[in-house]
Amino acid sequence: MKIFLLTTCICLGLTLPLKASNSLPTMTDTLPYYQIPEAPQVYNASTVVARTIDGLGFRYYWATEGLRAEDLAYRTVANARTTGETIDHILGLAEAIANAVHKKPNIRPREVMDMTFEQKREKTLILLKQASDQLRAFNQNDMNEFDVIFERNEQQARFSFWHLLNGQLADALWHTGQIVAFRRASGNPLNPKVNVFRGTLMN
Repeated sequence: MKIFLLTTCICLGLTLPLKASNSLPTMTDTLPYYQIPEAPQVYNASTVVARTIDGLGFRYYWATEGLRAEDLAYRTVANARTTGETIDHILGLAEAIANAVHKKPNIRPREVMDMTFEQKREKTLILLKQASDQLRAFNQNDMNEFDVIFERNEQQARFSFWHLLNGQLADALWHTGQIVAFRRASGNPLNPKVNVFRGTLMN
């Protein structure tokens, strides 16, 4: 009966649902920023910042794709951050970006969780995507409500959103570029098919 059903489906051009533990991931299983999302429909302050975060997310995705243990351990000089430590720093910056957009304080001292490189990469990309999505949904010019807030011992210090632009957002782009340079130096250069202008992987 099973053979007959399978033969019938093939003849009719139908497909049966298959279950396999080693099946390839679907697009819903992949991390954000394999390619850049569609551009917002309108230009305003929040959508421009969202698009800038998307650009960071795309660059970070490919800067960190396929890094090996030796790449993560690479450092330019003895007192410089390793690539792995740079990834830790970018995660902290992504947290601050997301916190500002979701109107949450950055608690200091920052809690550092024990995570693998893959977990840090995933968390960073998801934080950036959530921040971008929130700004797209906001879709306004007035960014005054998105302060950068630092909290220590229940005492808060607030800074305007301008500081996020020249601070954490610019810094994350800076350090993502460092990872690209570091991985080239450690013998594992960026995929040459990455097109940062189009935000896609070229064929």
